[in-house]
Amino acid sequence: MEHNMGLYEIPFNSIKSGRKTVEVRLYDNKRRKLKLGDTIKFTKTPDSNETITVEVIGLRKYPTFKKMYESIPANDLDAVGGSIDEMVEQTYQIYSPDREKEWGTVAISIKLLD
Repeated sequence: MEHNMGLYEIPFNSIKSGRKTVEVRLYDNKRRKLKLGDTIKFTKTPDSNETITVEVIGLRKYPTFKKMYESIPANDLDAVGGSIDEMVEQTYQIYSPDREKEWGTVAISIKLLD
């Protein structure tokens, strides 16, 4: 099954170049439909002309982004050099702590297909 998701330019380019192999999301209704072997078509936002397709090769659930970032190597997130607290703060600019509490989080391990 193919899923569609938007992605800002920096993480989009990180995945496209092969540096980022884990995408992090809220484990909301849309992400609960993901299964191993599914594909995700990421569209670069806000300029939505460019897409990349990845295969889902792993799904790991965590109660919080902080717990996730403590267990996943920064290399896999293309986030070397940032502290865990900085990474959590950046994530909270996209997803609120209330939504994190409501849904939990998921680390999606991906393999670039394009």
